[in-house]
Amino acid sequence: MSSLQPTRTRLHDQWFRDEQRKDRVFHNTDPHERGWYPSPSIPVSPALALVGFVGLGLLVGAASAGITAHSVRTWYLSLARPPLTPPGWAFAPVWTAMFVLTGVAGWLVWRRQGASRAVRLWGWQLLAAASWSPAFFGLHWPGLGLAASTAVLLLALFTVHAFAAVSRSAAWLMAPYLVWITFAVYLNAGFCWLNPV
Repeated sequence: MSSLQPTRTRLHDQWFRDEQRKDRVFHNTDPHERGWYPSPSIPVSPALALVGFVGLGLLVGAASAGITAHSVRTWYLSLARPPLTPPGWAFAPVWTAMFVLTGVAGWLVWRRQGASRAVRLWGWQLLAAASWSPAFFGLHWPGLGLAASTAVLLLALFTVHAFAAVSRSAAWLMAPYLVWITFAVYLNAGFCWLNPV
């Protein structure tokens, strides 16, 4: 019986260390996964992490709005628009809602797994989303915008699939975003078709 005590103590200590690491923002829990692994950061409260996840999405939206502001009033108005194109004022509130939903979804998965593959996919799709406005509005290049929006759609699909294995709620929170991105790809393809370079 006494020989089992050190083993139990080691297992308990390992479990305790693993539980502590869950509250660290950047910590890879699986050393066999590929990718970039920042070292563990200090523990973060769940509420602060939620603000961070949602805030990161809103930051992407704000940066995109800054890039598009001038072009929406000038270059964009000269383009032929595909059917079902929403009015210009509708884009900002819809994107804001999408970024809030995806931020909450990312946070839910982070709460369960820490900086897992699913959370890294969420980050990659957010980075791809940040590239769309500079491509389409900044460079006035709908073809490059279509490539960026297609990349966002593919990464969002992979993210939802990864989220579904961790949290169905997180996957469902990403569903409106998938619908919106699919619609954005349609619009972007329409702009390419109707406005050949």
